[in-house]
Amino acid sequence: MTAPILVTGGTGTLGGHVVPLLRKAGHPVRVLSRHGRESADGVEYVTADLLDEGDPGLRTALAGTEIVLHLAGGPKGDDVATRNLVRAALQAGVKHLVHISVTGADTVPVAWLKNKLAAERAVAESGIPFTTLRAAQFNDLVLGVVEKMTKLPVLPVPGGLRFEPVDSRDVAARLVELALGEPAGPVPDLAGPKVYGMAELSAGYLQAKGRRRPKLAVRIPGKAGRAYRAGENLAREGAARGERTWEAFLGERVGG
Repeated sequence: MTAPILVTGGTGTLGGHVVPLLRKAGHPVRVLSRHGRESADGVEYVTADLLDEGDPGLRTALAGTEIVLHLAGGPKGDDVATRNLVRAALQAGVKHLVHISVTGADTVPVAWLKNKLAAERAVAESGIPFTTLRAAQFNDLVLGVVEKMTKLPVLPVPGGLRFEPVDSRDVAARLVELALGEPAGPVPDLAGPKVYGMAELSAGYLQAKGRRRPKLAVRIPGKAGRAYRAGENLAREGAARGERTWEAFLGERVGG
């Protein structure tokens, strides 16, 4: 019987695309989740908390697996969760650990990206054959930011802040391709097909919703502001590019 592929974060935005693609490719899938679910259609769910090093569910989830896609993440604790996973995966004899990270993890001085970088290092130094893909901000994440900003009576527009949003389906397809291939270490970033200023992203959303907002230019202070204005959060030369645009995503999610 083929060994199951373990997916952490398999119930999230990215995992929701990755798991069906693995099943379509004919692989049994085991999903590690903090909340229990009934197993069905070739997908087994195991409950465990990656932030708890001693959680026995983690050993259960890894038992008999050879490939792990580590997609679980959050605003804090990624470094701790990844170190716990790496230690357990090493003991379980995992042969390929695929890790999703974020473009700019090593260049933008904000806390959550520093945690992402620490998680990358935990994977790279684990001794487990690995592949790490950095991706730009997902369309879903950018939409959430834009929705919150446009609820304000005046739309703040951070000067120099740019994104190259990538569709989570494009990222999922790339991750599955990498997981089913040989370990490749750090691979080229994956970003969206176009770079947008924050004003442009907001304008597209407001147009799709049929709204207008007065704009107010603001400045992001400190080292983080300088890094964003310098484009340190953008993919470097040689990055791969997704196919789905921000405009196409808005058409699907918002209309217009």
